[in-house]
Amino acid sequence: MPSEYRLLVEERIKEKERQGFFNDPVEDDPPSTELKPGVADYLNKKLSSKINRKIANFLATNFYEKQIKNGELIIKDVFGLENFERIKDKGMIVTCNHFAIADNYVVYKVLRKCMPKKWKLFKVIREGNYTGFTGLFGYLFRNCNTLPLSSNSATMLEFMRAVSELLSKNQKILVYPEQEMWRNYRKPRPFKPGAFRLAAKNNVPVLPMFITMEDTDKKDPDGMPVQAYTVWIEEPIYPDETVPLKDRSEDLMNKNYEVCKRIYENAYGKPLIFGE
Repeated sequence: MPSEYRLLVEERIKEKERQGFFNDPVEDDPPSTELKPGVADYLNKKLSSKINRKIANFLATNFYEKQIKNGELIIKDVFGLENFERIKDKGMIVTCNHFAIADNYVVYKVLRKCMPKKWKLFKVIREGNYTGFTGLFGYLFRNCNTLPLSSNSATMLEFMRAVSELLSKNQKILVYPEQEMWRNYRKPRPFKPGAFRLAAKNNVPVLPMFITMEDTDKKDPDGMPVQAYTVWIEEPIYPDETVPLKDRSEDLMNKNYEVCKRIYENAYGKPLIFGE
């Protein structure tokens, strides 16, 4: 039987969908504090940051590879890797639907097959993930090539400068345009514009990814079916430099969303309808 908490989250998701609040949180995350300037070493310039990054990536890889070996994390199929391979030498914004704690590792594992070691997958994370979590996941949130957002405007200037520098060095940055994680939610939710502003401002392509899923017979620790993931990597979308930044961003966002909608409808064999 599913745990009471998972049933509660499922009900919250249904209610948020009915209300049209697609980017609201549904999990009971710990309280967070404001991320002040100078706290996050976005570019890992400090020796301690470099050491912690290596340790954190090692721990995360071991943790998720063990889950894969045990059948707790299943990547069933991957389609379109050639779309990434064609532009792997470029800086880019990677987008994906956000439905599980492990989805960023799924993206990383798929892309690293044709990504040289000098390039990494950086992940934009919410402020609360950086400042609110303790234990293993808190350590990973702070050190696994993460770029935390902040409610502090000065910290956000640090964030923006770091993003621009990383993209200029051909690094890859994963941004979840749906913003919040909705566990095992299959529909593409309406996007927030931030990811596309970053791409437009820095004149880099957006690589759209969308992950579909299906129930397996195996149960997760909360009593819900483990999902088997199919990863779809679509053709990159380039910003139109002939139009203003706002229009450029909206164009990227709309095109990316249409890609995800098409994948959803083709994969699941039904139209995208909310509120049902």
